Amino acid sequence: MSAEAADREAATSSRPCTPPQTSWFEFVLEEALLEQHLQKPSPDPPPVQLIVQFLEQASKPSVNEQNQVQPPPDNKRNRILKLLALKVAAHLKWDLDVLEKSLSVPVLNMLLNELLCISKVPPGTKHVDVDLSSLPPTTAMAILLYNRWAIRTIVQSSFPVKQVKPGPPQLNVMNQIQQEKELTENILKVLKEQAADSILVLEGALKLNKDLYVHTIRTLDLLAMEPGMVNGETESSTAGLKISAEEIQCQVCYDLGAIYFQQGSTNAAVHEKAKEKFFKTKELIAKNGSSSLHFTIDEERLAGYCQACEVLTSSSDDASQQATPYSQIHSCMKSGKYQDLVKIFLEDNLTLSLPEQFRQSVLRELFQKAQQGNDALDEVCFKVCVCNTVCDVLQGRIIDIQFCQLFLKPSKEKIDFLLEVCSGSINLETASEELKRKMAAFLKNLCLGMEDLQFVFMISSHELFIKLLKDDERKLLIDQMRKRSPRINLCTKPVTSFYDIPASASVNIGQLEHQLILSVDPWRIRQILIELHGMTSERQFWTISNKWEVPNVYGNVILGIKDSLTRDLVYILMAKGLHCCAIKDFVHAKQLFAACLELVTEFSPKLRQVMLNEMLLLDIYTHEAGAGVSGERPPSDLISRVRGYLEMRVPDIPLRQVIAEECVAFLLNWCENEYLTMQVPLPLVQTNPYVKLGQLLAATCKELPGPKESRRTAKDLWEVVVQICSVSNQHKRGNDGRVSLIKHRESTLGIMYSFANSWEYFFFFPLQEPLVLTTILSLFVKLHNVREDIVNDIAAEHISIWPSSIPNLQSVDFEAVAITVKELVSYALTINANNHFWLIIQADIYFATNQYSAALHYYLQAGAVCSDFFNKMVPPDVYTDQVIKRMIKCCSLLNCHTQVAILCQFLREVDYKTAFKALQEQNSHDAMDSYYEYIWDVTILEYLTYLHHKRGETDKRQIAIKAIGQTELNASNPEEVLQLAAQRRKKKFLQAMAKLYF
Repeated sequence: MSAEAADREAATSSRPCTPPQTSWFEFVLEEALLEQHLQKPSPDPPPVQLIVQFLEQASKPSVNEQNQVQPPPDNKRNRILKLLALKVAAHLKWDLDVLEKSLSVPVLNMLLNELLCISKVPPGTKHVDVDLSSLPPTTAMAILLYNRWAIRTIVQSSFPVKQVKPGPPQLNVMNQIQQEKELTENILKVLKEQAADSILVLEGALKLNKDLYVHTIRTLDLLAMEPGMVNGETESSTAGLKISAEEIQCQVCYDLGAIYFQQGSTNAAVHEKAKEKFFKTKELIAKNGSSSLHFTIDEERLAGYCQACEVLTSSSDDASQQATPYSQIHSCMKSGKYQDLVKIFLEDNLTLSLPEQFRQSVLRELFQKAQQGNDALDEVCFKVCVCNTVCDVLQGRIIDIQFCQLFLKPSKEKIDFLLEVCSGSINLETASEELKRKMAAFLKNLCLGMEDLQFVFMISSHELFIKLLKDDERKLLIDQMRKRSPRINLCTKPVTSFYDIPASASVNIGQLEHQLILSVDPWRIRQILIELHGMTSERQFWTISNKWEVPNVYGNVILGIKDSLTRDLVYILMAKGLHCCAIKDFVHAKQLFAACLELVTEFSPKLRQVMLNEMLLLDIYTHEAGAGVSGERPPSDLISRVRGYLEMRVPDIPLRQVIAEECVAFLLNWCENEYLTMQVPLPLVQTNPYVKLGQLLAATCKELPGPKESRRTAKDLWEVVVQICSVSNQHKRGNDGRVSLIKHRESTLGIMYSFANSWEYFFFFPLQEPLVLTTILSLFVKLHNVREDIVNDIAAEHISIWPSSIPNLQSVDFEAVAITVKELVSYALTINANNHFWLIIQADIYFATNQYSAALHYYLQAGAVCSDFFNKMVPPDVYTDQVIKRMIKCCSLLNCHTQVAILCQFLREVDYKTAFKALQEQNSHDAMDSYYEYIWDVTILEYLTYLHHKRGETDKRQIAIKAIGQTELNASNPEEVLQLAAQRRKKKFLQAMAKLYF
């Protein structure tokens, strides 16, 4: 048989055979394995990723014998891969929403072209020339899917795309990205040229009044069979997944509406068509219900389209203008009737129908027009801003900074309009008590922020203010305002209730300082500082609390701010934010940092970057304390920001060491080893010691367990840590007061530190990833074991990867190393108290320090956690001979000699000498003969019988004889029976020991 004939036979076989297993996706060429993978609750890799893998392999070009690149061959393997990609898409029910989110334009184009091909659509045929009603249902559906995707892709390409921050330049990656970009542009160009045909195809689909069917895994299997075995089933109307005519019309109407709306930017008349399609979609959803749609539609987006179409297609007729507030506002903005615009906003404060984002967008547009030279709009901007602010107050949102800026210099007209808006935004007869309290608090804080008492009196004497605040509240406020001014303002009309005997200003300053210390509301802090600076300009209010601590690297910059009010505000906001971070009050910390960021953005790029760095650290803390606890991976945006911080090269920016530590630990905790080992820029490794240490840790963890060649990175990490632990290193402190880089070596190891802070660094380094902690632990354990005067080694996992000697032992501070090991293992057990390797290390530490009872506790706990409290056999790599011998020594030194004899049986070769010697001891602190039932070694039991007979201990001799007489210990029994007897006695003995020492 020729090669071509064999290839044809393989292509028509009913079930694809598994080709040579060169990668995992070829392994799943068996149908059962693929379907089993797709049925998993959370398959890894996910189904969409399978499509990418299959199509990439199927489209790989081949190289002939002359090393010339040829197109992908049409052979059995590639046909199977394409069929598998179609099966995965069928498993996803051809949901374009899912496919578009995860597949690039070239991949999805290839997938849908394969669907057209397998659905027997002749290549090169214009879809607009095909009569859909005469085609088989699956073929018509394939054409609809392709043209719907084409229209959706054109619409999506018209939306602005946020540029992704490029990572480190890599030539092969950049070439790949550029090729994909060019390919996408070429496909979009073709789709746009064929857009008119695609629209006609979809319009024709609306005239179809019949159900269609889309391919499933079963129908694709039928198509892969030999033609004689199909019996025409794939051509019938019952093959595949049924899509009702109403569902098809609903989705096609929505897609046509989107393309018409997009074309309306150049042809306003097309908006009428878009409106018709969107409202038709809305009717179909109302009729059939959104849950019945096979292809889901974003109803919020549809509602937005409908509102936009109503505005854009509204006529000049007065009646139509009253349809919605949106159309009214649109008309006012176009015609310049800004006073009517203010009236609409004021009326909406009662109904609250306009979304916050829409209100803010209108205000931004007005501000832009005002900045272009239209001074008449300044008053309109203020009035709309006031309406928005009062709306925010009633809905419990934070007051916008624009209102504060516009109200820095209040006037009588501004106060009058503000009171008019407040009165018109709340109906006191029907309003809830909560709304009344919000409005009262707003007016009260407004009074406290006013310096001119005349304006304060305008607010406090208003009818709304009097109704909202009780007499006691008004009196207290008036007293506070009176005490603020020690002298009467002769320019204003004296009012007896307001300007009687002035109080001491120092009393009021003290009260305000007390409020300033307690408050965590950025708006209230600002108001208090404005009042305090209005009373005295001689005080530095950032010094009133010794709890307000800002790192020196930041303090020098903040205290250089010339304006005293701004200096106090920035310092206090940052200090309070850092304090909230320390006590894990992340909500208030975020509010304080956000307010500080908004403030410093206006005048200091340096402080702006400082605040961005602190907010990054806050987001890391928030994730680790929240979603990270349950193992949820951080969002990709947060990972990108962490990388961006480490790669930042902005000069003269004060940096805190803890942020670099947390960023590197964050990447290690979430296994970003690929970035740390392969993608991190070389200059960053050479200049940032934490990145260097993180890179060595990541590289070592990545290669565990590995061959001897992989120990190079472990050796590099070992040498760096040895240098860290060298007591001969000289100290050099950075400008933040902490020990940092001291010198560079000529070798590639790079960076060395003073050990004055290093063991604390390793302990407090916020690592949580078990493999990283295990690596650091094993390194320090090995370093602890290499000293010459060591008596008892500590065991650890992966300890063999480290070098076994140090050239200059005298240079290492082994006392500090021992402290580090203790602190590290204690910290590790707070992360995972059930890690048996860490428990063994803790036990070894107690053993080495002669704390034998505690050592036994942890040896037993290590065995219990990995054996379901000894109901299963303890793995031999946990209870090694060394561990058993140490348990024997602990029991011996605790005078528990019977336990010693029993443990001697646990060794690979029973230690009869130690067991017999222990049994000879008569001063034993354990239960002695009650433990005989746990002995399975007949030799030890025979020795016990002899020993008790020799001593004349008849009762104990009978117990030993009873134990030895059990049939399951008969030496003639099969080996399996003897092992089962030994295992049962091990279990009972270890459980009894655990109850004794736990």
